[in-house]
Amino acid sequence: MSKIQMTTPLVEMDGDEMTRILWKMIKDELLLPFIDLKTEYYDLGLEHRNETNDQVTFDSAEATKKYGVAVKCATITPNAARMDEYDLKEMWKSPNGTIRAILDGTVFRAPITVKGIEPTVSKWKKPITIARHAYGDVYKGVEIKVPGAGKAELVFTGEDGTEIRETIHDFDGPGVIQGMHNIDASIASFARSCFTYALDTKQDLWFATKDTISKKYDHTFKDIFQEIFDAEYKEKFDAAGIEYFYTLIDDAVARVMKSEGGFIWACKNYDGDVMSDMISSAFGSLAMMTSVLVSPHGYYEYEAAHGTVQRHYYKHLKGEETSTNSVATIFAWTGALRKRGELDGNKELMAFADKLEKATLDTIESGTMTKDLALITTLENVNAVNSEEFIKAIAERLK
Repeated sequence: MSKIQMTTPLVEMDGDEMTRILWKMIKDELLLPFIDLKTEYYDLGLEHRNETNDQVTFDSAEATKKYGVAVKCATITPNAARMDEYDLKEMWKSPNGTIRAILDGTVFRAPITVKGIEPTVSKWKKPITIARHAYGDVYKGVEIKVPGAGKAELVFTGEDGTEIRETIHDFDGPGVIQGMHNIDASIASFARSCFTYALDTKQDLWFATKDTISKKYDHTFKDIFQEIFDAEYKEKFDAAGIEYFYTLIDDAVARVMKSEGGFIWACKNYDGDVMSDMISSAFGSLAMMTSVLVSPHGYYEYEAAHGTVQRHYYKHLKGEETSTNSVATIFAWTGALRKRGELDGNKELMAFADKLEKATLDTIESGTMTKDLALITTLENVNAVNSEEFIKAIAERLK
Protein backbone atom coordinates (compact mmCIF):
# COMPACT_ATOMS: atom_id res chain seq x y z
CA MET A 1 0.00 0.00 0.00
CA SER A 2 1.49 3.35 -1.03
CA LYS A 3 1.67 5.95 1.71
CA ILE A 4 -0.11 9.30 1.61
CA GLN A 5 2.35 12.04 0.68
CA MET A 6 2.68 15.38 2.44
CA THR A 7 3.99 18.53 0.75
CA THR A 8 4.44 20.79 3.80
CA PRO A 9 5.62 19.66 7.26
CA LEU A 10 3.67 19.91 10.48
CA VAL A 11 5.38 21.35 13.53
CA GLU A 12 5.53 18.45 16.00
CA MET A 13 5.88 19.32 19.70
CA ASP A 14 6.64 16.26 21.83
CA GLY A 15 5.74 16.28 25.52
CA ASP A 16 5.94 14.57 28.88
CA GLU A 17 5.11 11.49 30.92
CA MET A 18 2.30 9.12 29.85
CA THR A 19 1.17 11.28 26.96
CA ARG A 20 4.72 11.08 25.55
CA ILE A 21 4.45 7.27 25.63
CA LEU A 22 1.05 7.42 23.87
CA TRP A 23 2.46 9.92 21.34
CA LYS A 24 5.02 7.37 20.12
CA MET A 25 2.43 4.56 20.02
CA ILE A 26 0.05 6.71 17.96
CA LYS A 27 2.79 7.59 15.47
CA ASP A 28 4.05 4.00 15.18
CA GLU A 29 0.66 2.29 14.92
CA LEU A 30 -1.75 4.85 13.42
CA LEU A 31 0.28 7.32 11.35
CA LEU A 32 3.61 6.05 10.00
CA PRO A 33 2.17 2.90 8.33
CA PHE A 34 -0.22 5.08 6.32
CA ILE A 35 1.43 8.50 5.84
CA ASP A 36 4.86 9.61 4.64
CA LEU A 37 4.81 11.84 7.71
CA LYS A 38 6.71 15.11 7.41
CA THR A 39 7.23 17.03 10.65
CA GLU A 40 9.64 19.58 12.05
CA TYR A 41 10.27 18.06 15.48
CA TYR A 42 10.67 19.94 18.77
CA ASP A 43 11.14 18.15 22.09
CA LEU A 44 9.11 20.08 24.67
CA GLY A 45 9.72 17.45 27.33
CA LEU A 46 10.66 19.15 30.60
CA GLU A 47 14.25 17.85 30.61
CA HIS A 48 14.93 19.32 27.17
CA ARG A 49 13.23 22.60 28.00
CA ASN A 50 15.53 22.79 31.02
CA GLU A 51 18.63 21.99 28.92
CA THR A 52 17.78 24.72 26.40
CA ASN A 53 16.66 27.30 29.01
CA ASP A 54 13.19 26.96 27.46
CA GLN A 55 14.47 28.22 24.09
CA VAL A 56 12.96 25.14 22.42
CA THR A 57 9.46 26.37 23.35
CA PHE A 58 10.06 29.73 21.68
CA ASP A 59 11.58 27.99 18.63
CA SER A 60 8.56 25.71 18.25
CA ALA A 61 6.19 28.69 18.32
CA GLU A 62 8.24 30.52 15.66
CA ALA A 63 8.20 27.35 13.53
CA THR A 64 4.39 27.32 13.83
CA LYS A 65 4.36 30.83 12.38
CA LYS A 66 6.47 29.54 9.48
CA TYR A 67 4.45 26.41 8.65
CA GLY A 68 1.00 27.44 9.93
CA VAL A 69 0.03 24.17 11.64
CA ALA A 70 1.36 22.45 14.76
CA VAL A 71 0.43 19.42 16.84
CA LYS A 72 1.42 19.36 20.52
CA CYS A 73 1.69 16.65 23.15
CA ALA A 74 0.72 17.47 26.75
CA THR A 75 3.56 19.04 28.77
CA ILE A 76 4.43 19.62 32.41
CA THR A 77 4.15 23.11 33.88
CA PRO A 78 6.55 22.77 36.82
CA ASN A 79 5.72 23.53 40.43
CA ALA A 80 8.02 23.32 43.47
CA ALA A 81 7.80 19.51 43.56
CA ARG A 82 8.79 19.29 39.88
CA MET A 83 11.75 21.60 40.52
CA ASP A 84 13.22 18.93 42.81
CA GLU A 85 12.08 15.94 40.74
CA TYR A 86 13.70 17.19 37.53
CA ASP A 87 16.52 19.23 39.11
CA LEU A 88 15.41 22.32 37.18
CA LYS A 89 17.42 25.51 36.75
CA GLU A 90 14.25 27.53 37.35
CA MET A 91 10.48 27.09 37.44
CA TRP A 92 9.87 27.34 33.69
CA LYS A 93 6.62 28.90 32.53
CA SER A 94 3.74 26.97 30.97
CA PRO A 95 4.68 26.08 27.36
CA ASN A 96 1.03 26.59 26.41
CA GLY A 97 1.08 30.12 27.81
CA THR A 98 4.34 30.96 26.00
CA ILE A 99 3.09 29.59 22.67
CA ARG A 100 -0.29 31.27 23.08
CA ALA A 101 1.35 34.65 23.67
CA ILE A 102 3.68 34.33 20.66
CA LEU A 103 0.91 33.19 18.29
CA ASP A 104 -1.62 35.67 19.75
CA GLY A 105 -4.15 32.86 19.80
CA THR A 106 -7.44 31.81 21.37
CA VAL A 107 -8.04 28.27 22.69
CA PHE A 108 -11.13 26.40 21.47
CA ARG A 109 -12.11 23.27 23.38
CA ALA A 110 -14.83 20.85 22.31
CA PRO A 111 -15.98 17.42 23.54
CA ILE A 112 -15.61 14.36 21.30
CA THR A 113 -19.04 12.75 21.24
CA VAL A 114 -19.47 9.01 20.82
CA LYS A 115 -22.38 6.59 21.12
CA GLY A 116 -22.53 5.07 24.60
CA ILE A 117 -21.02 8.08 26.40
CA GLU A 118 -24.08 10.22 27.04
CA PRO A 119 -24.01 13.85 28.25
CA THR A 120 -25.39 14.39 31.74
CA VAL A 121 -27.56 17.17 30.26
CA SER A 122 -30.14 15.17 28.36
CA LYS A 123 -30.97 17.91 25.81
CA TRP A 124 -27.38 18.16 24.52
CA LYS A 125 -27.14 16.39 21.16
CA LYS A 126 -24.13 18.18 19.62
CA PRO A 127 -20.75 19.32 21.02
CA ILE A 128 -20.47 22.74 22.66
CA THR A 129 -17.15 24.45 21.91
CA ILE A 130 -15.69 26.78 24.55
CA ALA A 131 -13.55 29.69 23.32
CA ARG A 132 -11.51 31.11 26.20
CA HIS A 133 -9.80 34.49 26.10
CA ALA A 134 -6.57 33.42 27.74
CA TYR A 135 -5.19 36.85 28.63
CA GLY A 136 -5.51 39.18 31.59
CA ASP A 137 -8.36 39.50 34.09
CA VAL A 138 -7.78 37.73 37.42
CA TYR A 139 -4.87 35.71 35.96
CA LYS A 140 -2.75 38.84 35.70
CA GLY A 141 -4.38 40.52 38.68
CA VAL A 142 -2.57 42.23 41.53
CA GLU A 143 -3.85 41.96 45.10
CA ILE A 144 -3.48 43.70 48.44
CA LYS A 145 -4.52 42.29 51.79
CA VAL A 146 -5.82 45.39 53.58
CA PRO A 147 -4.58 45.46 57.21
CA GLY A 148 -7.12 47.91 58.59
CA ALA A 149 -9.07 51.13 58.09
CA GLY A 150 -8.07 53.35 55.17
CA LYS A 151 -8.95 54.51 51.68
CA ALA A 152 -8.32 52.40 48.56
CA GLU A 153 -8.08 54.15 45.18
CA LEU A 154 -7.69 53.08 41.56
CA VAL A 155 -5.25 55.44 39.83
CA PHE A 156 -4.14 55.65 36.19
CA THR A 157 -1.29 58.04 35.35
CA GLY A 158 -1.00 58.85 31.64
CA GLU A 159 2.33 59.38 29.84
CA ASP A 160 1.60 63.10 29.90
CA GLY A 161 1.16 63.02 33.69
CA THR A 162 -2.63 63.35 33.76
CA GLU A 163 -4.38 61.24 36.36
CA ILE A 164 -7.67 59.35 36.40
CA ARG A 165 -8.67 58.44 39.96
CA GLU A 166 -11.56 56.42 41.38
CA THR A 167 -12.26 55.49 44.98
CA ILE A 168 -12.53 51.74 45.36
CA HIS A 169 -13.65 51.65 48.98
CA ASP A 170 -13.30 53.45 52.30
CA PHE A 171 -12.30 50.59 54.60
CA ASP A 172 -13.28 50.71 58.29
CA GLY A 173 -11.44 47.46 58.97
CA PRO A 174 -9.39 44.68 57.30
CA GLY A 175 -10.29 43.41 53.82
CA VAL A 176 -8.86 42.62 50.38
CA ILE A 177 -8.39 44.50 47.08
CA GLN A 178 -7.83 43.11 43.61
CA GLY A 179 -6.83 44.99 40.47
CA MET A 180 -7.36 43.51 36.98
CA HIS A 181 -6.61 44.70 33.47
CA ASN A 182 -7.05 43.84 29.82
CA ILE A 183 -5.97 45.51 26.58
CA ASP A 184 -8.03 46.38 23.51
CA ALA A 185 -5.54 44.70 21.14
CA SER A 186 -5.86 41.35 22.93
CA ILE A 187 -9.66 41.58 23.05
CA ALA A 188 -9.71 42.36 19.30
CA SER A 189 -7.49 39.33 18.54
CA PHE A 190 -9.80 37.19 20.66
CA ALA A 191 -12.82 38.45 18.73
CA ARG A 192 -11.24 37.85 15.32
CA SER A 193 -10.11 34.34 16.32
CA CYS A 194 -13.66 33.53 17.43
CA PHE A 195 -15.28 34.88 14.27
CA THR A 196 -12.71 33.11 12.06
CA TYR A 197 -13.16 29.77 13.81
CA ALA A 198 -16.96 30.06 13.63
CA LEU A 199 -16.67 30.51 9.87
CA ASP A 200 -14.13 27.64 9.61
CA THR A 201 -16.45 25.25 11.45
CA LYS A 202 -19.76 26.76 10.26
CA GLN A 203 -21.12 27.13 13.79
CA ASP A 204 -23.06 29.91 15.49
CA LEU A 205 -21.01 32.02 17.91
CA TRP A 206 -22.29 33.10 21.31
CA PHE A 207 -20.48 35.66 23.46
CA ALA A 208 -21.37 36.61 27.02
CA THR A 209 -20.11 39.04 29.68
CA LYS A 210 -21.80 40.92 32.55
CA ASP A 211 -21.85 44.39 31.01
CA THR A 212 -24.91 45.48 33.02
CA ILE A 213 -22.75 45.35 36.16
CA SER A 214 -19.29 45.97 34.70
CA LYS A 215 -20.22 48.99 32.61
CA LYS A 216 -16.66 49.80 31.46
CA TYR A 217 -14.57 46.60 31.74
CA ASP A 218 -17.05 43.99 30.42
CA HIS A 219 -18.81 46.55 28.23
CA THR A 220 -15.51 47.14 26.38
CA PHE A 221 -15.42 43.44 25.46
CA LYS A 222 -18.99 43.63 24.19
CA ASP A 223 -18.33 46.80 22.16
CA ILE A 224 -15.11 45.54 20.53
CA PHE A 225 -16.77 42.26 19.51
CA GLN A 226 -19.73 44.09 17.99
CA GLU A 227 -17.60 46.67 16.15
CA ILE A 228 -15.37 44.01 14.58
CA PHE A 229 -18.33 41.79 13.70
CA ASP A 230 -20.25 44.60 11.99
CA ALA A 231 -17.21 45.88 10.07
CA GLU A 232 -15.50 42.64 9.07
CA TYR A 233 -17.65 39.54 9.53
CA LYS A 234 -21.39 40.22 9.30
CA GLU A 235 -21.62 39.67 5.55
CA LYS A 236 -19.49 36.50 5.80
CA PHE A 237 -21.72 35.14 8.58
CA ASP A 238 -24.85 35.91 6.55
CA ALA A 239 -23.38 34.13 3.52
CA ALA A 240 -22.44 31.10 5.66
CA GLY A 241 -25.90 31.00 7.27
CA ILE A 242 -24.53 31.30 10.81
CA GLU A 243 -25.27 33.78 13.62
CA TYR A 244 -23.32 35.91 16.11
CA PHE A 245 -25.26 36.25 19.33
CA TYR A 246 -24.47 38.34 22.45
CA THR A 247 -26.12 37.92 25.84
CA LEU A 248 -25.35 38.27 29.55
CA ILE A 249 -23.28 35.44 31.09
CA ASP A 250 -26.06 34.28 33.43
CA ASP A 251 -28.55 34.23 30.56
CA ALA A 252 -26.00 32.34 28.46
CA VAL A 253 -25.69 29.63 31.14
CA ALA A 254 -29.47 29.19 31.24
CA ARG A 255 -29.66 29.03 27.44
CA VAL A 256 -26.76 26.57 27.20
CA MET A 257 -28.44 24.15 29.62
CA LYS A 258 -31.62 24.16 27.52
CA SER A 259 -29.90 24.04 24.13
CA GLU A 260 -29.07 21.08 21.87
CA GLY A 261 -25.45 22.29 21.52
CA GLY A 262 -23.65 22.67 18.21
CA PHE A 263 -22.29 26.21 18.74
CA ILE A 264 -19.19 28.07 19.97
CA TRP A 265 -19.47 29.79 23.36
CA ALA A 266 -16.90 32.59 23.69
CA CYS A 267 -15.97 33.45 27.28
CA LYS A 268 -13.68 35.83 29.11
CA ASN A 269 -10.67 34.27 30.80
CA TYR A 270 -12.13 33.12 34.14
CA ASP A 271 -15.52 32.18 32.67
CA GLY A 272 -13.80 30.06 30.00
CA ASP A 273 -11.59 28.35 32.57
CA VAL A 274 -14.62 27.28 34.61
CA MET A 275 -17.03 26.53 31.77
CA SER A 276 -14.60 24.37 29.77
CA ASP A 277 -14.26 22.02 32.77
CA MET A 278 -18.03 22.01 33.25
CA ILE A 279 -18.61 21.17 29.57
CA SER A 280 -15.95 18.44 29.47
CA SER A 281 -17.24 16.79 32.63
CA ALA A 282 -20.89 17.01 31.55
CA PHE A 283 -20.06 15.42 28.19
CA GLY A 284 -18.23 12.54 29.87
CA SER A 285 -14.46 12.91 30.20
CA LEU A 286 -11.63 15.43 29.89
CA ALA A 287 -9.81 12.69 27.94
CA MET A 288 -12.51 13.16 25.27
CA MET A 289 -11.88 16.89 24.73
CA THR A 290 -10.10 18.50 21.81
CA SER A 291 -8.16 21.73 22.07
CA VAL A 292 -7.03 23.98 19.21
CA LEU A 293 -5.22 27.29 19.45
CA VAL A 294 -6.37 29.58 16.64
CA SER A 295 -4.53 32.78 15.80
CA PRO A 296 -6.19 35.59 13.82
CA HIS A 297 -2.97 35.57 11.74
CA GLY A 298 -3.79 32.09 10.39
CA TYR A 299 -1.78 29.80 12.70
CA TYR A 300 -3.26 26.64 14.24
CA GLU A 301 -1.92 24.46 17.08
CA TYR A 302 -3.77 21.24 18.03
CA GLU A 303 -3.46 19.30 21.28
CA ALA A 304 -5.43 17.27 23.82
CA ALA A 305 -7.23 19.30 26.49
CA HIS A 306 -5.83 17.20 29.34
CA GLY A 307 -2.46 16.92 31.08
CA THR A 308 0.38 14.40 31.09
CA VAL A 309 -1.41 11.67 33.14
CA GLN A 310 1.36 11.54 35.76
CA ARG A 311 -0.18 8.73 37.86
CA HIS A 312 -0.34 6.35 34.89
CA TYR A 313 3.24 7.25 33.92
CA TYR A 314 4.58 6.18 37.30
CA LYS A 315 2.68 2.88 36.96
CA HIS A 316 4.14 2.48 33.47
CA LEU A 317 7.68 3.02 34.80
CA LYS A 318 7.10 0.21 37.31
CA GLY A 319 6.07 -2.12 34.48
CA GLU A 320 2.43 -2.07 35.56
CA GLU A 321 -0.40 -2.09 33.03
CA THR A 322 -2.17 1.20 32.29
CA SER A 323 -5.44 1.94 30.54
CA THR A 324 -4.87 5.54 29.49
CA ASN A 325 -7.39 7.13 27.14
CA SER A 326 -5.56 8.34 24.01
CA VAL A 327 -8.59 9.64 22.08
CA ALA A 328 -7.96 13.38 22.58
CA THR A 329 -4.29 12.95 21.57
CA ILE A 330 -5.32 11.01 18.45
CA PHE A 331 -7.76 13.80 17.60
CA ALA A 332 -4.99 16.38 18.05
CA TRP A 333 -3.12 14.60 15.26
CA THR A 334 -6.21 14.27 13.05
CA GLY A 335 -7.07 17.94 13.54
CA ALA A 336 -3.56 19.02 12.54
CA LEU A 337 -3.40 16.62 9.58
CA ARG A 338 -6.82 17.76 8.32
CA LYS A 339 -5.86 21.45 8.58
CA ARG A 340 -2.51 20.74 6.86
CA GLY A 341 -4.39 18.96 4.07
CA GLU A 342 -6.91 21.79 3.83
CA LEU A 343 -4.20 24.46 3.53
CA ASP A 344 -2.21 22.39 1.00
CA GLY A 345 -5.21 21.17 -1.02
CA ASN A 346 -4.28 17.59 -0.06
CA LYS A 347 -7.66 15.81 -0.08
CA GLU A 348 -6.09 12.41 0.57
CA LEU A 349 -4.59 13.66 3.85
CA MET A 350 -7.93 15.21 4.87
CA ALA A 351 -9.74 11.94 4.09
CA PHE A 352 -7.23 9.98 6.19
CA ALA A 353 -7.90 12.27 9.18
CA ASP A 354 -11.63 11.57 8.83
CA LYS A 355 -10.96 7.83 8.50
CA LEU A 356 -8.77 7.72 11.63
CA GLU A 357 -11.37 9.59 13.69
CA LYS A 358 -14.10 7.23 12.49
CA ALA A 359 -11.95 4.17 13.29
CA THR A 360 -11.35 5.54 16.80
CA LEU A 361 -15.03 6.17 17.51
CA ASP A 362 -16.09 2.87 15.88
CA THR A 363 -13.68 1.03 18.17
CA ILE A 364 -15.36 2.55 21.24
CA GLU A 365 -18.86 1.99 19.87
CA SER A 366 -18.01 -1.67 19.21
CA GLY A 367 -17.38 -2.05 22.97
CA THR A 368 -13.58 -1.84 23.06
CA MET A 369 -12.45 1.09 25.20
CA THR A 370 -10.15 2.24 28.00
CA LYS A 371 -11.22 1.83 31.63
CA ASP A 372 -12.25 5.47 32.16
CA LEU A 373 -14.92 5.11 29.46
CA ALA A 374 -15.92 1.59 30.52
CA LEU A 375 -16.91 3.05 33.92
CA ILE A 376 -19.36 5.58 32.40
CA THR A 377 -20.62 3.96 29.20
CA THR A 378 -24.24 2.92 28.65
CA LEU A 379 -23.08 0.15 26.30
CA GLU A 380 -23.28 -3.40 27.63
CA ASN A 381 -20.66 -6.17 27.62
CA VAL A 382 -17.75 -3.80 27.01
CA ASN A 383 -14.13 -4.87 26.74
CA ALA A 384 -11.89 -2.63 28.88
CA VAL A 385 -8.39 -2.76 27.37
CA ASN A 386 -4.99 -1.30 28.20
CA SER A 387 -3.38 1.72 26.55
CA GLU A 388 -1.54 -0.22 23.84
CA GLU A 389 -4.39 -2.65 23.10
CA PHE A 390 -6.77 0.25 22.46
CA ILE A 391 -4.45 1.89 19.93
CA LYS A 392 -3.80 -1.47 18.21
CA ALA A 393 -7.56 -2.13 18.00
CA ILE A 394 -7.94 1.19 16.14
CA ALA A 395 -5.02 0.24 13.86
CA GLU A 396 -6.77 -3.02 12.92
CA ARG A 397 -9.85 -1.06 11.82
CA LEU A 398 -7.67 1.32 9.78
CA LYS A 399 -6.05 -1.58 7.93
